[in-house]
Amino acid sequence: MDVFAQRRAGVLLHPTSLPGAAGNGDLGPDAYRFVDFLSDCGVSVWQTLPLGPTHDDLSPYQCLSVHAGNIRLVSLQPLVELGWLDEAGLDESQPLQPQRKVRLVAAFNGFQRNANDDDRQAFTRFIGEHAGWLEDYALYEALRAANGSRPWYDWPEKIRNRHQSVLAEERRRLAGAIEQIRFEQFLFYRQWRQLRQYANDRGVLLFGDIPIFVAYDSADVWAHREWFSVDADGHLVKVAGVPPDYFSATGQRWGNPLYRWDVLQQDGFRCWIERIRSQLEIFDLVRIDHFRGFEAFWEIDADAETAVDGKWVKGPGDAFFEVLERELGDLPLVAEDLGVITPEVTALREQFRLPGMKILQFAFDGTADNPYLPHNHEKCCVVYTGTHDNNTSLGWYQDIDVQQRTRVRHYLGDSPEPMPWLLARAALSSVAFLAVLPMQDVLGLDGAHRMNVPGVCDGNWGWRFDWSQLQDEHRNRLREWVSLYGRRV
Repeated sequence: MDVFAQRRAGVLLHPTSLPGAAGNGDLGPDAYRFVDFLSDCGVSVWQTLPLGPTHDDLSPYQCLSVHAGNIRLVSLQPLVELGWLDEAGLDESQPLQPQRKVRLVAAFNGFQRNANDDDRQAFTRFIGEHAGWLEDYALYEALRAANGSRPWYDWPEKIRNRHQSVLAEERRRLAGAIEQIRFEQFLFYRQWRQLRQYANDRGVLLFGDIPIFVAYDSADVWAHREWFSVDADGHLVKVAGVPPDYFSATGQRWGNPLYRWDVLQQDGFRCWIERIRSQLEIFDLVRIDHFRGFEAFWEIDADAETAVDGKWVKGPGDAFFEVLERELGDLPLVAEDLGVITPEVTALREQFRLPGMKILQFAFDGTADNPYLPHNHEKCCVVYTGTHDNNTSLGWYQDIDVQQRTRVRHYLGDSPEPMPWLLARAALSSVAFLAVLPMQDVLGLDGAHRMNVPGVCDGNWGWRFDWSQLQDEHRNRLREWVSLYGRRV
């Protein structure tokens, strides 16, 4: 199926933002109810953020693994229905560790006692099919827990540097914890695939997200430091970021280790092929975050405090995407092409027919040639009112000055339609093949409901909606406009 072949509408909502009794959204009944809502309104794309296991800051863009799933999303209720977990004492009001971990341990014990042959065989198949990443990840997670949740580069030297005899002993010592982690990943993948099948059966595609860079404290860097800009002892050498710009005089120092692209190219970018392949197992299309880093990336010395003294270094470019295309066929990928975009970045995206992104909140600087204005859109792009990093559209409109508000309303036709629906209509009416509205904009929520404020360490990634916020007027308007602008599939 060519997902770019017809006009579609989408809603951006991370599963943690779903309602429910638990402290964060999960893959339980509310996820299925959300799919039903999308399908009823003719919305055929559900976009999420990355689904990997997070650090304590809960950022899905700094995950402990590029392959593993976030077990905070595992719903406990289905485990009760399978007979693997007793309903007595089931309390999903505090789903995060350690309470949730205790329940998942109990579920594994129940699985070992009560699972049927089909489920046992499915678990065994899962371990075998995902061994390429699962074994390193399970050992890493078990070691991380055994070392007080400290990052791998603070572990004892022989474990940090992967002395094989020591790792063999640790595998024996931590065998129970490792099997528990395998089981938890089995649960995540099982529940996600069931949800995907339910969505696909109702005409809803799942749209994922891949951060280009990997967290320093991750199973991937610990197990494969030869792929990354770290020294023999695991210390960072070069890190990622972006240069100074209008928004920051010192740029952004993200701190992720840069890739050693020369090393990755020697085996045909195998780790990236497997990474994208694993994402296409669970998603119908995938956004690549910071696409411009494949053309050129901002290299910063690890000991630098800011990004000021970095430099642009050429990335793998077309050689990388040629390999992906040869190995994986047509690529249902969307390029996040925001920020400093050069003609070379655009040429790379266009060469491989990857849709870019248009953000309407960036459109109204007063110039008619602004590429984010709807009259400058092309069919091969995804238009958003805003993203997870933006203010809500109502919050954005409330924060801009009177002159810019006037410009916005004048461009959009001086309609009496309130914000954010005036901006939503512009997105849905765009020529872009896909128009995506953050759920906050569907609900008409202000800036108090942001998902993330870049550069702010606390208070992010915790936003959730409640079904009581979704009124008939929201459903009816969305349904009407999706149909009006030819986006009902």
